[in-house]
Formats: sequence, C-alpha cells, structure tokens
Amino acid sequence: MKEFEIKPRIYFDEGSLEYLREVKSKNAFILSDGIMEKLGYLKQAVDFLESAGVQCDVYTNIKPEPDLLAVMDSLEHYMVHQGHTVIALGGGSAMDTAKAMIYFLHQAVSKTGKSFNKPQFIAIPTTSGTGSEVTDFSVITINGKKTALIDDLMAPDIAILDSTCTRSLPPQVIADTGLDALVHAVEAYVSNKATDCTDALAEKAVYILCHNLVRFYRNSEDKDARECIQRASCLAGMAFTNANLGITHSMAHAFGGTFHLSHGRSNALLMEKVIEYNANLKDTSDQQVAAKYGQLARILGLPARTTREGYVNFLQAVRQLKRDLHIPASIKAAGIQEEEFMAATGKMAEQALADRCTPSNPRTPAKEDIIAIYKAAY
Repeated sequence: MKEFEIKPRIYFDEGSLEYLREVKSKNAFILSDGIMEKLGYLKQAVDFLESAGVQCDVYTNIKPEPDLLAVMDSLEHYMVHQGHTVIALGGGSAMDTAKAMIYFLHQAVSKTGKSFNKPQFIAIPTTSGTGSEVTDFSVITINGKKTALIDDLMAPDIAILDSTCTRSLPPQVIADTGLDALVHAVEAYVSNKATDCTDALAEKAVYILCHNLVRFYRNSEDKDARECIQRASCLAGMAFTNANLGITHSMAHAFGGTFHLSHGRSNALLMEKVIEYNANLKDTSDQQVAAKYGQLARILGLPARTTREGYVNFLQAVRQLKRDLHIPASIKAAGIQEEEFMAATGKMAEQALADRCTPSNPRTPAKEDIIAIYKAAY
C-alpha cells in the first residue's frame, strides 16, 4: 500500500517572513548561525516574534555538516528554556540540527515513560536545495559516518519560504544546493516508491530547476529566478519525503563524510554515473527506468522519440547544466587524491549499502556495483 502526505503549512513569496508576527507561542528557541545574524535576518525574525509577544532564546552555534556532539549541544541549550516553539533559520545544517534535536529529545522523554509534547516546529530555509522545510529527514554525522534519520516527528509544522533570505548566497552555494535539489527530484522520480503524486512534483521541480538555476547562479538579485529555485527545492522535498531517494544520496553521504565535501557538491559529482547505472541500457529486458529519464527529457523539450534518445538527451542536459554551474567534471577534478580515494571505496560502498536511501533505488546494487560507480565518477 502506498501513501502520500505533506505536513507543513507553507507560506511563500518575498516578505513572507512577516508571518512570524502571527505566531501564537509563549516563547521560541531559534537555531540559526552567525551568517544569518550578520545579514540581519535573525534580528528581523526576532523582531517579528517579539512584536507578537513571543519571548526569544537564540542559539547561533550551528556547525556545518552537524555531528551528534553539535546536536547534543543545541539540545542542552534548549533544555534551559524549553521553548514552546522551535524555529530553524538557516540552511540544511540548521534544519538538520533542529530536527535531530527534536528527535533525540523525544527519545529521551520516551525512556522516562512520560508523554512527549512536541514543540511547534517552524522551518525557514535560507538556501534553496535541501527541501528540508517539508521533509522528515535529518542527516547528521554519528561515529564519523553521515547518518540519515527519518521520522515523521521531525517534519516541520510550518515552512516559510521568503526569497529575500536567499539573496546573499554565494554562486558556489547556489550551484551546489541547486544540484542537490535536482538530485532530490530525479531520485524521487525513479524511486521504487514513486507515485503519480510524487512524479507530478518531481517533474515540475526538474523543469523549474533546469530553466532557472543558471540564471540564479549568475545573478542572485534576479528575483524571479530566486523565487523559482526556492519553490522548486520545496517541490523536490515534497516528492522525496514521500518517495525517498536513491544511491546518489547514499553514496554522497559516505563520500562527503569521508572527504569533507558539502552534500550538494558530493551529489553533483556522483549523479551522472548513478543515472547511467540505473538506466542500465545494456539490459534490454526492462528499460522502465531509462524511459522515465526519457520522460524528463520530453518535459525539458528535448528530443525523446525513443527510450535511448530521451535518456541520452536528459543525461547531456545534466552535464551541460553542471558545466554552466562550473562544477568539476569528475571527483579527480575536484581535487581528491586518487590513491586516497581508491583506498576508501570499499568502506564507502559498505556505508552506502547500509544507508536508508538505498532500498528505494530503482536498481538493487551489490557492493561491487557501488565501488564501480565510485571509480567511474573518479
């Protein structure tokens, strides 16, 4: 039996941060970072909340690619005030930290036998890529491994998409997070858990991303492109929180954690070789996945008279998009040393196989398959 659910109420368009004036809460615990504080978005959020009579406690010690220690530190600060509302203002790291904090808080309370009163959770993304504002996923590093936590409890109650919060993003961040969103959409589309509902969201996200990401990358002041990419990221998040992801993400979790690359860049370096593996055109007995890649080519207005033509043209479109965003053409070109990388492929493959994104990949890989994809991407 398949199901489809979207939990958060979403407020969007430029200036939607002002919704915080309407929040009904005694106090709020805000997780953000120094950049948001420097840019003034944190103060703006606090001012809106305080105008609504909400007392604010602010935590700005968010770490990039958060680990368990960072989550426990945020939880320790939260326990001092125990806000009725938790607000994550920032990129994927702020979202992941807030979600994991709520997750482990629930675990701790449950062990005492008491009922857990989850705080209202508001997510305000300041990058356009993770889609975390509408998902029940959190990725944190535990014992040196990037680990995907998945629990309905972590899904935000409210998401605020204010495009002014993404106006100051550096081009490299726009490229990396935008390609992360594209991988979310593509992997949800070919997932073995995909449905008509998730397909519709994924198709729209792919179309918007491929037509607007380069514009946003070249000019973050382009309001229309900026809003398009923010909405596309959210649509991709809706798709994958219902359909899950695939081995691009599994492999990126292991690869990024090992070589300390951002999640978006890790996905970007691996996505083409995973598409080639999943399409599996050498096996003519079942080309259903290749046909779905071909359908994405049609959506982009590319020739797709046959399954092969559509698949090839979609793959070429992905490659051209990466070139336009100045993404390295290979892992080697990204500066990773060959000897060190090849020595790590076995361990990374084991981590990828154990990842919670792997079971929904349309083609079931063996360890040798994962290693081969890593080497091909190098």
